[in-house]
Amino acid sequence: MFDWIASLLARGGYLAFGWLMFLETVFPPIPSEVVVPLAGFLAAEGTFRLPLVIIVGTLGATLGAIFWYWVGMRIGERRLRKLAGKYGRWFTISPKDIDKTGEWFRRRGLWAVFLARMLPGPRSMISVPAGVARMAFLPFLIATTAGTAIWTAFLAILGYTLQSQYDRVADYLDPILWVLLALAVGYYVLRLIRQRSTG
Repeated sequence: MFDWIASLLARGGYLAFGWLMFLETVFPPIPSEVVVPLAGFLAAEGTFRLPLVIIVGTLGATLGAIFWYWVGMRIGERRLRKLAGKYGRWFTISPKDIDKTGEWFRRRGLWAVFLARMLPGPRSMISVPAGVARMAFLPFLIATTAGTAIWTAFLAILGYTLQSQYDRVADYLDPILWVLLALAVGYYVLRLIRQRSTG
């Protein structure tokens, strides 16, 4: 996966980078933890410029977050509760979970979005409950952009600082990535089994 991302960035430039960041938010298995530091490394080599890496990366990821916000708005809490009642066991979520999440989100939505955008796990999907809870778009956009900018800047500067050592670090990224993906799948299967045993 690392070689594919490196090749795509080298050929596609900022457009490819922004597109990858959009996809990273829409489809979480494409990790920003690989894409952004690599772009930072390319900036250290002179292929990219670091400020543009941060701006383009933030823009791409924010557009992906807006996509999921719109999906949440379209689904709505009532429809989501019905879907959870019918198909919730496959998503390891129940109608009661929807109610609890909605109540919590309405109280702490702004900070939830801001902080979640800097966490590798929930950063991609926090926009869905924001849309479902019908959080006002402007606060959502501000919190999303701010959190995304901090996360992107941190990863880009990390890749920029590592420079030539990034090649050595990259050798460890692929196996770590696949381990994280396997853990995520394992966690889902475990929740699925528990959901069936209590259902």
